[in-house]
Amino acid sequence: MIDQNTAAKNRHRVEEDPSSDEARLRQQAIGVKLRQMFDEVVSEPEPDEFLEILRRADARDQESGA
Repeated sequence: MIDQNTAAKNRHRVEEDPSSDEARLRQQAIGVKLRQMFDEVVSEPEPDEFLEILRRADARDQESGA
C-alpha cells in the first residue's frame, strides 16, 4: 500500500512547472560551459615568467640547504 505522502510527492513530480525544466536545462548548459572553460585553462602551457620564478625559488632553496 502506498502511503499518502508518497502519492503526494509523485503527483507533485508529474505536475512540475515547465519553467523548472527550463531552469534545469539552463543550469546544465552553464555547467557544460564551465567545464569547457576549465579544461581550456588547465591545458594552457605555463607562462615562461612563472617557470623562471619557480627556478629562482628552487635555486634559493638549494643554496639555503632547505
